Amino acid sequence: MATHDDGDDPRPLKALAGTGRAIDDRLGGAPFARKAMRKAFPDHWSFLLGEIALYSFVIVLLTGVFLTLFFKPSMNEVVYDGSFQALRGVPMSEAYASTLHITFEVRGGLLMRQIHHWATILFMAAIVVHLLRNFFTGAFRKPRELNWLIGIVLFMLVMVNGLFGYSLPDDLLSGTGIRILEGVLLGIPVVGSYVQMFLFGGEFPGDLIIPRLYVVHILLIPGILLALIPLHAVVLTWRQTHTQFPGRGSSNRTVRGYPFFPVFIAKTTAFFLWVFGVVALLATFFQINPIWLFGPYDPGAISAGSQPDWYMGWLEGALRIMPAWEINALGHTVTFSVIVPALVVPGILFTGLAVYPFLERWVTGDHQVHNLLDRPRDVPARTGIGFGGVVFFGVLWAAGGNDIIAYKFDIPLFWTTWFFRIAIIMGPVLAYVIAYRICLGLQSRDRALIEHGLETGIIRRAPDGEYTEVERPLAPEGAAPITDERPPAAIAMGRPEHQGVQPPEARSRLGKVRIALNRRFTTDLATPPPHPNGHEEEKKKAIEP
Repeated sequence: MATHDDGDDPRPLKALAGTGRAIDDRLGGAPFARKAMRKAFPDHWSFLLGEIALYSFVIVLLTGVFLTLFFKPSMNEVVYDGSFQALRGVPMSEAYASTLHITFEVRGGLLMRQIHHWATILFMAAIVVHLLRNFFTGAFRKPRELNWLIGIVLFMLVMVNGLFGYSLPDDLLSGTGIRILEGVLLGIPVVGSYVQMFLFGGEFPGDLIIPRLYVVHILLIPGILLALIPLHAVVLTWRQTHTQFPGRGSSNRTVRGYPFFPVFIAKTTAFFLWVFGVVALLATFFQINPIWLFGPYDPGAISAGSQPDWYMGWLEGALRIMPAWEINALGHTVTFSVIVPALVVPGILFTGLAVYPFLERWVTGDHQVHNLLDRPRDVPARTGIGFGGVVFFGVLWAAGGNDIIAYKFDIPLFWTTWFFRIAIIMGPVLAYVIAYRICLGLQSRDRALIEHGLETGIIRRAPDGEYTEVERPLAPEGAAPITDERPPAAIAMGRPEHQGVQPPEARSRLGKVRIALNRRFTTDLATPPPHPNGHEEEKKKAIEP
């Protein structure tokens, strides 16, 4: 009788191969899978920022499912009789009571709550830094405008969902945030009171706002995110050539990196575990949102020093520093102190982010495909605009704690308020000028490195007594990001007059504005200087027969 070793049995492999063929015959995924496995991913740390956001979202989903099993989204009043002695016998909503139950009585409940909260904060932080990286490097240009717009929508949805989730426990701090939301809705002219009644189902606080926020928080917005995130991070990224920084071996047509399988999949799996580990450590050792110290929400109670999560701090700051301006028009009161910080400022920020790729394309006249990223120093105008926006956001964020700053430094609150009112106007302008000058200085340093090389610190004395420092030429890897050719970031459009006749593009007011902006954008664009070693190689080739 013939025998065989079970470890060499080919039947399992044949079964897997047959299953794969059956799936491919019906779904046709084999060509995409083969292409996906070979796709190259550049090995640069900045590309991990988007992965941090993705992994944080996965952690938020997993912990959110756990919390959903125990949370009761109800505003019905109950008397607390749980294990937390300080609140026993206190009337509160079922939402707050169930959150206390999760915290103190469900095994691992407090840890899960804190992981959920820290992962949300990290999710938002990663989105913001990832967005800034794409802006400063020009990753939003053709053919990635759609991906940029999806990213802006994700940014807004995650911010709103974070606010709603933060409000669900119905404690004093989150209830105050809902009260501010209600005030913003009432500040909208004409339709504000109708929107408020529709959302709250009656006078504030009512008994419907928590259940409604709960449905939006766990179903509506997560469903949209589950549709947009794969489109943003996987489908469009796989369909397009991956972006990369200029350097030796990189070009606008080729990608220098490692294949998705097995290198990238191994690295990204390890990185997910790192992200989860960091979030778990934060949740274990750093307390966040201790709702049992705040107590249940009471419309008549106020607290000092309360702060929202960081991603809502800029809206808080806008409300705090806006002067109390209002007018009466056509029988309606228009409250600028609410409308401007709550509607106009976010509208300017998100609309500006959404339209910027198209505005820059209109200004620069650049319609080329860009797979090579820009170094921020090479495009000073864009970098200055970006830093101006960062300072604008940062000033509003810091203004959200103007009372804390006044208390800690023992200065009048009006001083901090007026400081931030001035800084919100002057800060972005100064940031633009300073960032622009820094970019020019870095460009000058790059040219010096190419022309003279690196300083070695070795001083030599010539026979005539002159002291000089020995300089070492840049290695090809170090010189390539500076000297390699790449598509220009902008095209100069201004043509001179011919026999006193202006060119067609300069005859309208809009055309004149466009040419002026184009001139400003292209004035100090970096152009790749020739590498000194390149001239020597050309001379050698010319001498050789």
